[in-house]
Amino acid sequence: MPTDPPTPRRSSAFDALGDPTRRHLLELLAAGEQPVGALVEALRSRGSISQPAVSQHLKVLFEAGLVTVRAEGTRRLYALDREGVARAVAWLDELSDPGASLTGPLDALATEVARGRRVRRTAPGRTAPDPSASGRGVAGGRSA
Repeated sequence: MPTDPPTPRRSSAFDALGDPTRRHLLELLAAGEQPVGALVEALRSRGSISQPAVSQHLKVLFEAGLVTVRAEGTRRLYALDREGVARAVAWLDELSDPGASLTGPLDALATEVARGRRVRRTAPGRTAPDPSASGRGVAGGRSA
């Protein structure tokens, strides 16, 4: 198994999370890095499962970008991929506040509008408006 995960797809992460055994593996790995043997023993406390089956579940989680694996001698040590989990959480957060992704572009727009106002006020040949003049004379702004 390669040690560099493929670029995870959001759908594959959620597909992987659809299986209760894989969710339980993630819960076990949240406690820290573990070899597959320890994970098999922990899962066997819930029911019968073979080491190859656990390895297949770990492969799915790895390909989804939810776990990492590193070799140490002949053992493979698995750990939660916190960045992969963070990507899934960020996507879920976007669902709960769809307008949040607009904050940056709207801030940039507000800055550009403010710059435009400042440029118009200070344009050469243009005098700044007199703040003491209300713009309204007699009869609703019209002079006699």
